[in-house]
Amino acid sequence: MSVWVPARCPGWYGHEVRFVETERLLSCVHCGLCLSSCPTYVELGTEADSPRGRILLMRALEEGRLEPTPGVTAHLDGCLGCRACETACPSGVPYGSLIEAARPFLEEHRPRARRLARRALGTMLTNPRLRALAAVPLRLLAGRSWTRRLARATGSPWLAYAAALPRTSSKRATLPAVLEPVGATRGTAVLLTGCVAETSFPETAHAIARLLVHAGVRVLVPPEQGCCGALSLHLGDDERARALAGALAGLAARTGADWFVSTAAGCGALLREYDELLAGNEDAARVAHGARDALALLAELGLPPAKRALPRRVAVHDPCHLVHAQGVAGEVRRLLDRIPGLELVDLAESDLCCGSAGTYNLTERALAQRLGARKLANVERSGADVVAAANPGCLLQIRAGAIARGLSVEVAHPIDLLAAAHLD
Repeated sequence: MSVWVPARCPGWYGHEVRFVETERLLSCVHCGLCLSSCPTYVELGTEADSPRGRILLMRALEEGRLEPTPGVTAHLDGCLGCRACETACPSGVPYGSLIEAARPFLEEHRPRARRLARRALGTMLTNPRLRALAAVPLRLLAGRSWTRRLARATGSPWLAYAAALPRTSSKRATLPAVLEPVGATRGTAVLLTGCVAETSFPETAHAIARLLVHAGVRVLVPPEQGCCGALSLHLGDDERARALAGALAGLAARTGADWFVSTAAGCGALLREYDELLAGNEDAARVAHGARDALALLAELGLPPAKRALPRRVAVHDPCHLVHAQGVAGEVRRLLDRIPGLELVDLAESDLCCGSAGTYNLTERALAQRLGARKLANVERSGADVVAAANPGCLLQIRAGAIARGLSVEVAHPIDLLAAAHLD
């Protein structure tokens, strides 16, 4: 169980910092069973870039034996926050909460210019008006064949990301605030559309709303909903993360819904931990209890038989915060396996991070590119026609990598595949 501990006032060399509970750091016995599951250790092979190595660095910082120098900060920044080590750990070390508690402390020791740049990035991504404004020039490049050709010719990762964005219809209507199911109602769900997901993949939000209705769920889509706080937390801005989370929890809980559904794995993981992020907040506890990934809820409720076949060879990439933070993996494959004509093929290292990891592919470019290349090499070897990835960041990272490599593989959210098979 994760425990979120706010950072105390920054310390200095020789003095305790106390940004996290000491006993949590001491719970790691340094057995090394996490090493083979850690993407940065697998890529770099250095102890300081492993979970147990980073825990030792955090202990030394907390106990005042180490200064937060640029080198130390770089090793901790290199952590993707994927939490694969938690799945592998026999001692149940809550590594995710440890690294997240350390991030605000590290922010206070960054050079002012970089700290302000990271705050600006977090504000832009979580503010709907600023996010929409930033997306305008990207829409001119999104999904166009000439953008893909130019990205391959120049080797520009930024052009590849722009080309990876879908060309969404400007005529797509906003989801209504309430969608009623046909037939008996099996429960009510609040659909949380996310920030990056809402801007980059609005069609997927429409698809999950319709699939939930198809499964007998009454769907509520509060128009005034905001960001869940996950991106701010990843950037070390815990104050903004808690403010965003508190606002969303209050809005969602007031609906009285049974479930609080997200199509983004990173958002869903934080929703499930709202009761820890906002300890003592009843609304947050209610949301945490009812939080469900969209695919997990559909697997739980079941869907009517598919209306059409999809003759595709599909490899499933398991987003870190879906498989490791939420324990959702088999549900995705069971849903897809029921589609006539669809063949699931194995993807080596399916649960190894692709390098997206929230804002990681923006702030830690070099290692994100290496992990993305590793993922695409496995995709190519799988022989799949389609890669299914249930997280917007993963979709962009893998799709951009495929564009850069000239691969013809399709990269889609599992929800979109289910919608193609089940909906008119």
